[in-house]
Amino acid sequence: MSRRMRHPTEDPAWAKALILAIVAVFLVSVLILPMVTVFFEALRKGLGPALEAIAQEDAQASIRLTLITAAITVPFNAAFGICAAWAIAKHQFPGKAFLITLIDLPFSVSPVVAGLIYVLVFGAQGWFGPWLIEHDIKVIFAIPGIVLATIFVTFPFIARELIPLMQEQGVDEEEAAVSMGASGLRAFWSVTAPNIRWGLLYGVLLCNARAMGEFGAVSVVSGHIRGLTNTMPLHVEILYNEYDFVGAFAVAALLCFLAIATLVLKAGLELIQPQSRPGRH
Repeated sequence: MSRRMRHPTEDPAWAKALILAIVAVFLVSVLILPMVTVFFEALRKGLGPALEAIAQEDAQASIRLTLITAAITVPFNAAFGICAAWAIAKHQFPGKAFLITLIDLPFSVSPVVAGLIYVLVFGAQGWFGPWLIEHDIKVIFAIPGIVLATIFVTFPFIARELIPLMQEQGVDEEEAAVSMGASGLRAFWSVTAPNIRWGLLYGVLLCNARAMGEFGAVSVVSGHIRGLTNTMPLHVEILYNEYDFVGAFAVAALLCFLAIATLVLKAGLELIQPQSRPGRH
């Protein structure tokens, strides 16, 4: 009697159980337990003190700045991501591989280094510092610097979601639309945009989540001016260093809530259009 050959991907029951146990332990210890701890510490003295901490003027200022930064960063990165993905997926040009490398650069560069770059360029002793001071233009220790640093850290997310999606679709449909008399812009809105809308929404969610939670780059360029240049992550650090644990964890819990809301939206998109989910890089 011939022995049934085991499929290369078919693991023994004990191996499956071991792998699942390792994954579960890792997720509980690294992800779930810390998240639960944040909410537990925020509500340790009750819901009232946590809401009071969030309602404080400095906390409200940090929330507004975080939302403003995300509101500027995400549309900018969406426009860049669409243009970059279109150029890379639909055209051949010199320096294409270099452009892809530049898009991936923020994944390799430390956010602290990214913030330092802007300080060296726009700071008082930087390349454009004297000119900016002369014209009373503030970049570092102001909202423009925070937005620039956040854009640098987050701009690959949307582009990297759209590039494989556009490459998979090819150029046949756009060429057919152009051959029928459609302009390039009309072909994009009529053919390309409907095909990438779910990938674009997915990339926007990821970009928005990272923009609201960015700490390293923003910490360098913000100056930590309370009530003016502190985003929510920076405000959490200040409160924690001042031993205001309820306030720190209350703001941190709000950040976690925003992250969870982003995950819920992401899961909803995957359920609505799972086949449009591009592969991760």
